[in-house]
Amino acid sequence: MKIENASVIVTGGASGLGFATAEYLAARGGRVTLFDLPGDKLDASAVQLGATAAACDVTSETEVADALQVAIAANGLPRIVVNCAGVTHGERIVGRNGPASLEGFVRTIHINLIGTFNVMRLSAEQIMQNDPLEDQERGIIINTASAAAFEGQIGQAAYAASKGGVASLTLPAAREFARSGVRVMAIAPGIFSTPMMELLPQEIQDSLGAKVPFPTRLGQPSEFARLAGHMIENTMLNGECVRLDGAIRLEPK
Repeated sequence: MKIENASVIVTGGASGLGFATAEYLAARGGRVTLFDLPGDKLDASAVQLGATAAACDVTSETEVADALQVAIAANGLPRIVVNCAGVTHGERIVGRNGPASLEGFVRTIHINLIGTFNVMRLSAEQIMQNDPLEDQERGIIINTASAAAFEGQIGQAAYAASKGGVASLTLPAAREFARSGVRVMAIAPGIFSTPMMELLPQEIQDSLGAKVPFPTRLGQPSEFARLAGHMIENTMLNGECVRLDGAIRLEPK
């Protein structure tokens, strides 16, 4: 499927992997709508990219439904949806002060997994209304998993479980949507340079990058964006979660 002139939605689009993906797709002629929490950052990102801003909490059915209507009014029915919205959470299941916060676990699952599913189910309904293109394709949904889905480290139980759920959604969703010409893919990034990572001291960032076999550095959001772009354009890619991690396998801690 071609990116040019396609209606695109990127969640978490105001920063990090989401912004880089939105920037890449907009530069290739996609008509982009950014889904993110309301605020100056969302508005500024939309202005910078010439995109539409649609403020929403991805876990809210009504807010996502309203945001979809904003996107459709601006750019037509979506053909490309990239889910990048998410949070991290670090906490041992049983730590020095007792068992982990159930609230923290639930929040992480709610945003990373349920939020992804919420956007996927509501946007897929809209994508399926498109006229078919070559190969009878109507669109694609790309979700964001993580290397932690496969090698979750100590203290990453909530995050690993949430991203493992995202990875596991890929194949059943692709199989279900196949009859409608909608593909489903997922990207599992390793250690990437994101705004959250950039809050760490440089020596810690360097030490994390040194753990990557090759290239021995942190991944760049633009590399995530380029992979998403290739997934969009290569119709045979479907039902798979692709690692983007420089061959790293996360240590226990």
